[in-house]
Amino acid sequence: MKQTIILASSSVYRRELLQKLQVQFSCVSPKIDETPYPDEKPHQTALRLSEEKAKIVADEYPHALVIGCDQVATLDNTVLGKPLNHQNATKQLQLMRGREVTFYSALCLLNAATGNIQSEVVPTLVKFRNYSDEAIENYLAKDQPYQCAGSAKSEGLGIVLIERMLGEDPNALVGLPLIKLITMFSNEGVTIV
Repeated sequence: MKQTIILASSSVYRRELLQKLQVQFSCVSPKIDETPYPDEKPHQTALRLSEEKAKIVADEYPHALVIGCDQVATLDNTVLGKPLNHQNATKQLQLMRGREVTFYSALCLLNAATGNIQSEVVPTLVKFRNYSDEAIENYLAKDQPYQCAGSAKSEGLGIVLIERMLGEDPNALVGLPLIKLITMFSNEGVTIV
């Protein structure tokens, strides 16, 4: 019997990444409160939210493999959330200019039938260029990354703002660590190739 795979996300970028693996899957967007708990570290928030998203969707699809994801960006241990508008994105990009930001990309694979949970956080360190205010305005006008933690889409034009990246999986920065996911799939008997 072919395993049902569900991506617990409405992110078009995560969907595009998962399509690289050429597996059949559906997308279901879980509704959860993404507010961090008091004294929760950023990587803990990302991990908890990825697991919560997977569990909510697994309740509706009790025989599926459910993929939950979340990402938290931090600068000097301060969380950089989704800016949601132009003004906040401008402030974030000004703050990040010439500095290093850590993106914690959490991944959870939940086998709803067995209850088995695999989860992990994949950090990516990103050094941003010392770009101008004009470059920020030009970038925001073209890419409009208002739903992206840290206000920059590396999979889009945001790559021009980045000086270098350090991490084990380039897909993690976009929001879905495929290298870890392939291992998790294998542990559940799902063969990609």
